[in-house]
Amino acid sequence: MVTQELDSRTVGIAVPSELPILPSGENVVYPSTVVPLKTADDKVIRLIDDVMSEQKVIGLFTVRDRDTPLPDGLARVGTAVLVARMLKWPDGSVQVLLQGLNRIRLKGVTQIAPYLRGVVETFEDSGDRSPELDALTRNLLTVFQKVVMLAPNLPKEVGVAVVNIPEPSNLADFIAAHTNLSREEGQDILETVDVVDRIRKLTGYVNRELELLELGSKLQTQIKGQMDKAQREFYLREQMKAIQKELGEGDDHATEMNDLREKMEEACLPPEAKKQAERELDRLSKMNPAAAEYTMSRTYFDWLVEVPWAKHTDDNLDIVEGARILDEDHYDLVKVKDRILDYLAVRRLKDDMKGPILCFVGPPGTGKTSMGQSIARAMGRKFVRVSLGGVRDEADIRGHRRTYIGALPGRIIQGIRQAGSNNPVFMLDEIDKMGTDFRGDPSAALLEVLDPEQNCAFVDHYLDVPYDLTKVMFITTANMLDTVPPALRDRMEVIELLGYSEQEKLHIARTYLVPRQERENGLESDMLELPDETILTMIRDYTREAGVRNLEREIGTVCRKVARGIAQGNADPVTATSESLRDYLGQQRFRYELAGETDEIGVATGLAWTPAGGDVLFVEASLLEGKGNLILTGKLGDVMQESARAALSYARSRAESLGIDSHFYEKKDVHIHVPAGAIPKDGPSAGVTMTTALISALTECPISKDVGMTGEITLVGKVLPVGGVKEKVLAAHRAGVTKVILPEENEKDLEDIPQEVKEKLKFVFVKHVDDVLCEVIHMETLKRSPKRRKPSQLGKPSIAVTDTPHIGHSHVTPRSRTS
Repeated sequence: MVTQELDSRTVGIAVPSELPILPSGENVVYPSTVVPLKTADDKVIRLIDDVMSEQKVIGLFTVRDRDTPLPDGLARVGTAVLVARMLKWPDGSVQVLLQGLNRIRLKGVTQIAPYLRGVVETFEDSGDRSPELDALTRNLLTVFQKVVMLAPNLPKEVGVAVVNIPEPSNLADFIAAHTNLSREEGQDILETVDVVDRIRKLTGYVNRELELLELGSKLQTQIKGQMDKAQREFYLREQMKAIQKELGEGDDHATEMNDLREKMEEACLPPEAKKQAERELDRLSKMNPAAAEYTMSRTYFDWLVEVPWAKHTDDNLDIVEGARILDEDHYDLVKVKDRILDYLAVRRLKDDMKGPILCFVGPPGTGKTSMGQSIARAMGRKFVRVSLGGVRDEADIRGHRRTYIGALPGRIIQGIRQAGSNNPVFMLDEIDKMGTDFRGDPSAALLEVLDPEQNCAFVDHYLDVPYDLTKVMFITTANMLDTVPPALRDRMEVIELLGYSEQEKLHIARTYLVPRQERENGLESDMLELPDETILTMIRDYTREAGVRNLEREIGTVCRKVARGIAQGNADPVTATSESLRDYLGQQRFRYELAGETDEIGVATGLAWTPAGGDVLFVEASLLEGKGNLILTGKLGDVMQESARAALSYARSRAESLGIDSHFYEKKDVHIHVPAGAIPKDGPSAGVTMTTALISALTECPISKDVGMTGEITLVGKVLPVGGVKEKVLAAHRAGVTKVILPEENEKDLEDIPQEVKEKLKFVFVKHVDDVLCEVIHMETLKRSPKRRKPSQLGKPSIAVTDTPHIGHSHVTPRSRTS
C-alpha cells in the first residue's frame, strides 16, 4: 500500500452524514494517508461513478469476518476518504486515488444494492497535549526511524517525511500505515480514539518489527562471510540453523527423534510392539539421515506407530435403533439382520466378545456389499472394504518382508490403519475369486485372519509383531462357495442371500431404487411417475437376474431419458407406462411366459440354478434310426452326462412296464439335447428332467409344458434331494409354470419361498421317478414296477448330501458326498 501525507487542500472538507460504503480488503486506511485503488468490479466502478458526480466522499470499512455476509461482516469503525483522482483504463478497469479524511462510525445501513450506503458519524481524537504525549511521540519517532533504516521495502524519504508531521495523531496514523501490521492490529489502531493509547499500542508493534529486522540483520551478518555465488543452497541451510539456534531449538535430527518418541508414547503400543519400536527408534537416532536405510527404517517406524493398537469406536448397542437402520437400508435379508441383532444383544452382556466372521453368499445384485456398509452404520463402527477379486499374491494378505525395496504391509493391516480403529467392520469382497500362482495361495493366508482362535496374534510379515484382530467384524462375500477351499469355508459362518421374487423386487424398486435414481439424475419426485405395472414389466421383460442391479440400471435409463426431455423444454410430469417402456428401453429383451405353448413329446421343463439366480431350461429327447448310441449335446458337464446315462438305464429297466419295446436300444439311437448350447451346464439335478423327456419320447406321450421339475435320480428310480430350491422355484414362477415337482426331502426348503409365490404354484413332492411320470405324462400304459418296494420299505438313502447340487447356465463343480 503506497501512502503519503494528506494534501493540505483536503483539510476542512465536510463529511456527509450518509455515505456510500466500500468494503476494504486486507489493508486498513487511516486519516492523513493517500491510497491508490485499482478495480474492475462493476459494483465498485458504479459506486465511484456516482460519487464523482456528487460529494466525492466514500466510507471505507474493513471486512472483519469473511464468512459473515455483508453488511454484518463489516467493522463498525472506518475512514471517510476523498476520491482525489480517477483514471479509466481501456480494459474497463478504474484506478483512483483515495485521501483519508476522518475516522467515522457506521450507525446503520440504508441501502444494499447496487452497493452499500449507510449513515455515519465522525469523531475526533481525544486527549490533550501533555509532556507524556510528547515523550511517547518522540520515542515512537525514534524507533520508527530505526525501522526505516533496516527495512528494505521502505524508502528513506519516509524517514524524512515522518519528521515533518507535527500532530501526534497524524504521526501515529502515518507510521501505522507504513508498519507491517495484521488486519486485526491495524483495525485496533484505527478504533483507538485516545491518542496516548494509540501511540502506546503502535510503539509495541513498531518495536516488534524492529526486533525482527535486527535479528534478520544479525543473521545476515553472521552468514554473509560464508557464502558466495556457488553457495546459495548452503547459505539457506545455514540460515535455518542460525534461526533454530537463536530460538533455542536443537538440530533437525534431534528434533525429529523427539517427535517420533512422542508419537510412540501416544500410540499406546503393546509390550512386544513397543519393544520393537524402541529398538527401531534407537537405530534411527544413530543413523545418518542421508543413508539409504534411513528412509526404509523411518517408514517402518511410521507404520508401527500409526496402526491403531488401542484406538476403537464405541458400539451402538441399541437393538431397536440397529434394527431400524438395517430395515431403512435394505429390504428382506432377514437372516443377516437377525444375526447382527443377535451379536449386538450378546455384546450388551459380554464386553470382550470376539467379532463374528460372516460369509454372505448369493447371486450378484442381492445387496451383499451394501449390507456390510449398513451393518457398520447400525453398529456405529468404521467400514473398510477390500476387494479380493483377482488377488494371487500371498503378500497381499500378509505383507512383504522388510528386506524388499518398496515393502508394505498386507491389505489387512492397511485396512485397519485406514479405518483408524481396531474394531471396524472389515469386508473382504469376492472371496471366491482369488487365484493361486507361484507367489503363493492368498486363501491359505486368510486361514489365520478368519479364525477367531488364531487371529488374536496375527503377524504381518512387514510389521513382524502380533496384532489382535479379534475385535474386528470380518464379513466376506461370494457368489458361490465351490471355489472356496473347504478349510477356509469351515472358518466362516455362511449366510445365504437368495434371489428376490417379483413382488420383493417391486418393493425394493419402489422404496430404494427409484428415489435414488431420481436424485442421481436431478429429477424431482413429481417429475416422473413409475406405476407398479411399469416396474413389473421392466422386471419381467428387460431383466433376468436374481438381484436388482440391472433393474436399477434400467430405472436409471428411464430417468435419464426423462431428464433429457426436461432439458429440451418439456417441463410436464411424465408417467412411464408399460407400453411406453419401448421408447425408453428399446425392444423387449427376455421372454418368460410359457402360456400358449403346446405340450410336446420329448420336451421336459427343467429348473436350473446359476450363480446369477434360477432359470428354466428345456431338455429335449429324440429317437433316431441307429445302433443304440447315446448322443449328448448342449455343452454338458461330466456329472450331467452321467445323469443322462442313468436315465437311459432306468428307461431300459422299465421298458416292459412302460409298454416300450425292450430291444429299442438295438435299432435306435437316443439323442438328448439341452438348448443354449454355448453355455456350459453341469450338475446332477437334471436327472428327473432327462428321464421324463426320454420316456416321453419312447412312449410318444406329450409332457405338460407348465410343469417344472428338478431332482437327482438313481438307477432304481429314487429321487434324491437337490439344492438351490428357492432360486429354481422363483424361476418357475417367472416363467409361468403352474406346478413344480420337487424331491420329497426338499419340502423343508419351502420355508424360504415367499408366501405370494407359494400361493400361485402347486408343489408335488416325490420319492420315485414313477411319481413324476404320473404327474406330467398321462398314459394308460404307465404301471408300477412289480420289483419296486413300497415307500415305507425304501428307508433313507445311504448317501448324505453335504453340498448343493445344481445345473445351470454356468459351469459349477458337482456336489461332494460322504457315505
